Amino acid sequence: MESPRGKTDVTVGRGRAGRPRATSRDALEQLGFELFARQGFDRTTVDDIATAAGIGRRTFFRYFASKNDLVWGDFEGQLVKLETLLAAADPAAPTMDALRGAVVEFNRFDSAVVTWHRQRMSLILRVPTLQADSALRYESWRDLVTRFVARRMDLDRSDMTPRLIGHTVLAACIASYEHWLTDEAASLEELLDVSLRQLASGFDAGEPAN
Repeated sequence: MESPRGKTDVTVGRGRAGRPRATSRDALEQLGFELFARQGFDRTTVDDIATAAGIGRRTFFRYFASKNDLVWGDFEGQLVKLETLLAAADPAAPTMDALRGAVVEFNRFDSAVVTWHRQRMSLILRVPTLQADSALRYESWRDLVTRFVARRMDLDRSDMTPRLIGHTVLAACIASYEHWLTDEAASLEELLDVSLRQLASGFDAGEPAN
């Protein structure tokens, strides 16, 4: 069975009603997203996902702490990826250029998983019951950016400039994603690149003087 990420990583046995039993993170994510699309996020329960996968609740919780956790996937692994990209940034590059390059690369996805990623981000940005959980994830992401900026500028992470950049870069990314979700022809990488360039240059750059 091919997962939405393009991996074949599914342990298969014989589950309920004769359906092959899926016991991997990728397989459970795929089944969960199929049910969310069909029934809606709020109407889909952990029991629904476990039943579709041919497993019990206890097995589900070995892979995900909650239904919300399934939506975010391997978030901790993604944070490590972003941290690695930031660490590899050219030390001679301006801070905002280095940050933009890492963030754009972090959000570059194979065409085979773009549709699936759209569904993930649509849930994260549009489902009210996910917002509290999303705020905690955003805080972790923003903290990575804040610490990166503080190191580059030789400032304390609690100083105003690293805090400001951390908050505004996150806002620019969310705005880019929101626009991307409304325009299937748009390139996510281009939207992020443009929004972060505009953020670095200032919003009144190029506007006529009053």
